[in-house]
Amino acid sequence: MKVNRVRQNILPLITAMIWGTAFVAQSVGADYMGAFTFNAARAVIAFVFLLGLCGLRSLFRPRAGTAASVGSCRDLMIGGLACGTALAVASYFQQKGLETTTPGKAGFITALYIVLVPLAGLALGKKAPRSVWLGVVLAVAGLYCLCVTEGFSITGGDFYVLICAFCFAAQILTVDHFSGKVDGVALSCAQFLVMSVLSAAGALTETLPPLELLPQCLGPVVYVGVFSSGVAYTLQILAQKDSDPAVVSLLMSMESLFAAVAGALILGNRMSGREYLGCGLMLAAVVLAQLPGAPWQRKNPARESRVC
Repeated sequence: MKVNRVRQNILPLITAMIWGTAFVAQSVGADYMGAFTFNAARAVIAFVFLLGLCGLRSLFRPRAGTAASVGSCRDLMIGGLACGTALAVASYFQQKGLETTTPGKAGFITALYIVLVPLAGLALGKKAPRSVWLGVVLAVAGLYCLCVTEGFSITGGDFYVLICAFCFAAQILTVDHFSGKVDGVALSCAQFLVMSVLSAAGALTETLPPLELLPQCLGPVVYVGVFSSGVAYTLQILAQKDSDPAVVSLLMSMESLFAAVAGALILGNRMSGREYLGCGLMLAAVVLAQLPGAPWQRKNPARESRVC
């Protein structure tokens, strides 16, 4: 019982911390290479890491029947293509936004997808509780305080990250559809393979960083590729086993808070009182969106295979 309690509460917080601090690594990486190039590098590292993890896990798991394997492989290919495409687009806009916005603001704006997921569920015939609608109102108010300047304009970086939040919402819903049909780690591995190919194609349009800058680029790319994508995803899988999805999702949504703290401590970013108010409103929104009783939480949590 104590082991389960630690797994269900501590591991999600560790996952949130890794994902939150990854915004700093992404921000640093944005200073040296284009968005497509950075994402191609991190996706390749994540794919290799998860491929090795799948290989190790296969040694200790019995093989499925032939018919089940064929069906699973088909779902894995379709799911990997759909999820990987959505993830590649979402990651591009997030990385592009981090070229001009701060990790703290990017973390909080990205967290909007936790509210967008139940809203998108309305199109699938799922009714949202009142707490979600209140969360939407708070999120919009928080986004205004956080991003809209005195001249009633939104910076380009904020706009890119806002688009990324919508893309991540689509990716989450896609993962939710396929996660019950295939192995979660295998699905993540497949989506990173697709992301690698798509990002590499986009990287052909960008200028590669000079060789002398590679040492500065290597650290952020490896951290995001291995820890944010590989390690954090594995911890997420362990945390969600036999756990209350609402509680685990709420704990992992704290990545936005860790992003703001990491940006302040590591990069020295500072936000105004109005921006901190916006962060508080958006944090309240994501908390409300994860309260128990939401229809989409009865099967799989909204964060079930989201990888940064």
